[in-house]
Amino acid sequence: MTMAKSANLRPDPALPDAVRVHPADQVAIALRPFSVGETILVDALSVYVAEAIGVGHKIALTAIAAGEDVRRYGWTIGRATVDIMAGYHVHSQNLVTKLSGEEPYRYAPSAPDRPFHSARIAGAPQRTFEGYVRADGAVGTRNEIWVLPTVGCVGRTAQRAAQRAAVRHAGVVDGVFAFAHPFGCSQLGDDLDGTARVIASLASHPNAGGVLLLGLGCEENQLAPLLARIPEHYHDRIRTVGAQTSLDEMNAAGEAIDALVARARLDRRTTVGLDALRLGLKCGGSDGFSGLTANPLIGRAADAVTASGGAAILTEIPEMFGAERLLMARAATRDVFEGIVTVVNDFKRYFLDHGEPISENPSPGNVEGGITTLEEKSLGAVQKGGRAIVTDVLRYGDRVRRPGLTILEAPGNDAVSTTALAAAGATLTLFSTGRGTPLGSPVPTMKLATNHGLATRKPGWIDFDAGSVIDQGIEATTEALLDRICAIASGEPARNETNDEREIALWKRGVTL
Repeated sequence: MTMAKSANLRPDPALPDAVRVHPADQVAIALRPFSVGETILVDALSVYVAEAIGVGHKIALTAIAAGEDVRRYGWTIGRATVDIMAGYHVHSQNLVTKLSGEEPYRYAPSAPDRPFHSARIAGAPQRTFEGYVRADGAVGTRNEIWVLPTVGCVGRTAQRAAQRAAVRHAGVVDGVFAFAHPFGCSQLGDDLDGTARVIASLASHPNAGGVLLLGLGCEENQLAPLLARIPEHYHDRIRTVGAQTSLDEMNAAGEAIDALVARARLDRRTTVGLDALRLGLKCGGSDGFSGLTANPLIGRAADAVTASGGAAILTEIPEMFGAERLLMARAATRDVFEGIVTVVNDFKRYFLDHGEPISENPSPGNVEGGITTLEEKSLGAVQKGGRAIVTDVLRYGDRVRRPGLTILEAPGNDAVSTTALAAAGATLTLFSTGRGTPLGSPVPTMKLATNHGLATRKPGWIDFDAGSVIDQGIEATTEALLDRICAIASGEPARNETNDEREIALWKRGVTL
């Protein structure tokens, strides 16, 4: 990452004005607003600012011809539509995507890069956190009671039951929460199966010391087959209630929760290492800084966890388009490579079958924040996976099976993808954001601001200021982040928990009857 200084003085001249990530890049990212007439220096290049450029946006360092590929991160992020002179703004007015549809991929594994922090981890004391060790060896970061409705018809009933029980058992367990959704009926085939798979996987989550499955009775997502999807060793901490067959469903739900609390209250936190952590990796409301600060920082944390023997889970498949080959080259085996190819091309086909271009991204907020094309967004997003070897690929609703970096099938939608991460077994999720969001999920969802401005404006949303990568360096910032991760994994509430921002959203893919 190459820093640039301006010829004009700044309040702190030691801080950079622009960043060029790779020597081959023709663009740099503005770390402050640039006015016409300034001159900035990047490496040996002296660039006259010919056009006002906002924070997080790209400035051309050299002339770029119409039709020429534009590079950031050392990779192509699109094609110039007109001649672009040095010093001009590079964005939607002169840069377009090159993505079109499904692609052939060739298995060409690269020599793995040494994961960040691997040497430090091998030679230094291991970090630890205080977690709940479950019967199957999985470790939770919370000891909560979850109420999961099988169908939307009893969603509100589940919420009322959880709210009453939360008051009754305050301080006994880490909380009682219901996760309502509108599905479970009027669904068919794979669509219904996806709903059932996610609910069953959530019921198997190590952060839940007890789970109440609340059904209606006439829905397609029936209690008995749902319970059959859950491994038997979880059944002793699961209760079921059918509303139509109960004389008083609220009383029945309350009694079931009381029994679950009585069991869960015996659980105690135990000191465990980072190998016990399952880390979800997510970004939302990205901006031009996401690929410079928060996402690379999350990648360092993912490397620390996976190098210790833990698991990290990367999802949002449509936000890998244009950067997928970076992950494919790190596949542990040919089968893992083929798994990545399948989920990527299946998702592209999903878009095309619905008459939509695969590049219908970035969002308006992303564009305003400086991201122009999906390739640019993806190249920043996949940095959350660090340098870890990809050891597995999961379909939507599947649970994590092995340590290392796992690729999980799910869309980019924030609520749907954070739910998929929780269902896969993430016990804590790192969520980078440049624009900000209060969104939470069933597990602690740490928000990392990509820039100081957001962290200052929204302290009630943000758990960690990743903007410190710019002025304090990534090594020191990584150490601070790992400390924060261990504190929250040990019970310190994340902002989404403090704000009671906990929800799930399911991926609806089929017809509604």
